Amino acid sequence: MNQRLFGLIVIYLFVATGHSPAFAQSPVSSSSPVVASGESLIKIGDGFSFTEGPTADASGDVYFTDQPNDRIVKYSFADQTLSDWMKPCGRSNGLFFAPPNQIIACADANNELWRIDLADKSHRVLVTPTPQQRMNGPNDCWVDQDGAIYFTDPLYKRAYWTQEIPADSPRGLYRLSSEGTLTKVADDLIQPNGIIGDVANRVLYVADMGAKKTYRYSIAEDGSLENRTLFCSSGSDGMTIDSQRNVYLTGGQGVTVFDPQGKLIETIQVPARWTANVTFAGPQRDQLFITAGDSVYTIKMSVQGL
Repeated sequence: MNQRLFGLIVIYLFVATGHSPAFAQSPVSSSSPVVASGESLIKIGDGFSFTEGPTADASGDVYFTDQPNDRIVKYSFADQTLSDWMKPCGRSNGLFFAPPNQIIACADANNELWRIDLADKSHRVLVTPTPQQRMNGPNDCWVDQDGAIYFTDPLYKRAYWTQEIPADSPRGLYRLSSEGTLTKVADDLIQPNGIIGDVANRVLYVADMGAKKTYRYSIAEDGSLENRTLFCSSGSDGMTIDSQRNVYLTGGQGVTVFDPQGKLIETIQVPARWTANVTFAGPQRDQLFITAGDSVYTIKMSVQGL
């Protein structure tokens, strides 16, 4: 292809999509157990400060956070556009969609947990620190079938905090019932971070960044956790799970995929120093949406999100 023709194609892509064209990288091996044959990572946006917390709504569109800029950004699959959706947003970090039309947000500006209405962007504070129940900064969350919310509460001190939190403040994993009862369900984690659950099998996965491990818990009938077992010797910033019960972890190695027994089966390389979070998205839930530093990516999968 001559240089002039290539330049015209680039300009066309820029105008048509509204953002810089994504140049395909080398496709993942055709023998990948999870990535669709011949597919490669596509950058769909950049120029952010630090992207986190992606979650897909009922139509498959994605909401994710750019926490240093205190905003939630929306990606629409129908027209392939990115737009600021909510700003400010309480310095939201992890997000999780709660049917039929809400998002749970770990809003750590004031160490709170929010419920945001997608229709009008109004929010309700579900958890806020009290003298009896101090929060360090809710980080990531997952919503169970009965509406109960499990969320991690590590301690990553923020420059924008006006509150003072001691360095030895206890970290924890909490459950907020649908009736509003808050319970600490695990206090044996050094720095709990990524979290994802399997509703049908009554299993919860929680990453401990401090221990560099991910654990699997059984969810008891009353919502408490039991039977903690080591899932794999790797921590994770954010997590997701697919229809085959493979678990996706993030961090410095890109996206690492483990089978249900905790065996590493795939590493999806991401051109970033840190891959923060991941979720399944798109109308068919077969697009893996990845937040990584100042950029966000998608890749077509052969599996769907759970």
